[in-house]
Amino acid sequence: MTRNPSGPLGERACAQHLRKKGYRILDADYRTRFGEIDMIAEKGPYIVFVEVKTRGPQAIASPMEAVTPAKQQKLVRTASLYLSTHPCTLQPRFDVMEVEMTAQGTVRKIRHLKNAFDAQDYG
Repeated sequence: MTRNPSGPLGERACAQHLRKKGYRILDADYRTRFGEIDMIAEKGPYIVFVEVKTRGPQAIASPMEAVTPAKQQKLVRTASLYLSTHPCTLQPRFDVMEVEMTAQGTVRKIRHLKNAFDAQDYG
């Protein structure tokens, strides 16, 4: 699978956006045998597992559409492994951040979808 070259730019923009909103970034590009989580953050009562999807102006589908049920299941499994090695008392939440890029390669818009899917569907 080819990685979107604008992906790292989108992830950096999302991290900056989250920090401005009061989130504390705990980890980025967390990888396990189950998959990868783009960002792990905390705010208030939540530990937030963030999937970042970056798309250019010519994208046919919305970024959220790329977070399929199979991708959601991988995220839940990866988050479970993270929590087993990083115990905490915070409530897990799964967010998706959509990043739209301009034709010039700059961030046009960031959309933060909180609690984008229910982890219990995959438990």
